[in-house]
Amino acid sequence: MDVYLPIANLSVNGLFIVLLGGLTGILSGLFGVGGGFLTTPLLIFYGIPPTVAAASAATQVTGASVSGVLAHSKQRGVDYRMGAVMVGGGIVGALIGALLFSALQALGQIDVVINVLYVLMLGTIGSLMMRESIDALRPAKSGKASQPRKRRHHPLVAGLPFRWRFYRSGLYISPLAPLILGVLVGILTMLMGVGGGFLLVPAMLYLLGMSGNVVVGTSLFQILFVTMVTTMTHALTTKAVDIVLAGLLLLGSVMGAQFGTQIAMKARPEVLRLVLAGIVILVALRMLYGLGVQPDEIYTVSPL
Repeated sequence: MDVYLPIANLSVNGLFIVLLGGLTGILSGLFGVGGGFLTTPLLIFYGIPPTVAAASAATQVTGASVSGVLAHSKQRGVDYRMGAVMVGGGIVGALIGALLFSALQALGQIDVVINVLYVLMLGTIGSLMMRESIDALRPAKSGKASQPRKRRHHPLVAGLPFRWRFYRSGLYISPLAPLILGVLVGILTMLMGVGGGFLLVPAMLYLLGMSGNVVVGTSLFQILFVTMVTTMTHALTTKAVDIVLAGLLLLGSVMGAQFGTQIAMKARPEVLRLVLAGIVILVALRMLYGLGVQPDEIYTVSPL
């Protein structure tokens, strides 16, 4: 089933795009990530221009996050106060990212920057995630129980002023820490079309020291609102949002998020993280390969 994408200016297999959105939705429900960190590079591999892929993936992540937040909210797995602070920072970050996106687009370097950022980000995140998963699986194979990690926030976070109580997360910390974290995620969302959950989830666990039962839901809550702002900003400034592409991705992701939430309740998290780490590293290697080979079509820009 071929579908024409007006902004990308090409025809695609509609069923493939829906299935790709379903994969993103499953990742959203499983890990509390928007899934854009895989959606965007896979769309690029398929032939979608990087600018359109990043902008449209951010739109699709919104839909996946709505479904995921509703599922986790029913289980009281969302810290709305913490999420609101990170949303505020994310909106500021998205506006900063919009300025960077426009500047790089004017220089003609936005496609290269998106690809390089993905190689660095996916390679680092995938390697760290794989190492952590292997370390977590080793005690299980040897029959020894792993020592539970003592949850506490980072010393830098502990030293920040103006502390608030975040009751659902069980924290008494400064709101400046989640605010700064939200700004960084907002910039990444605007530049790369990612929800930022791959960064938020470990940061909320290991830097903020949040309770594990609210991390995924709170991450999705922040992603939901930041990607909404990102989508509107892209639509008004870069004009790179392809509504047909985003709609096909949304169709799959909303269904996939519910399915992913059900899997997360039954499967071992260490095994799931190991599988995800392998996928992330493979995508990073493929993007690195794409940066090093000559493209099929070469363009030059010359002054008039």
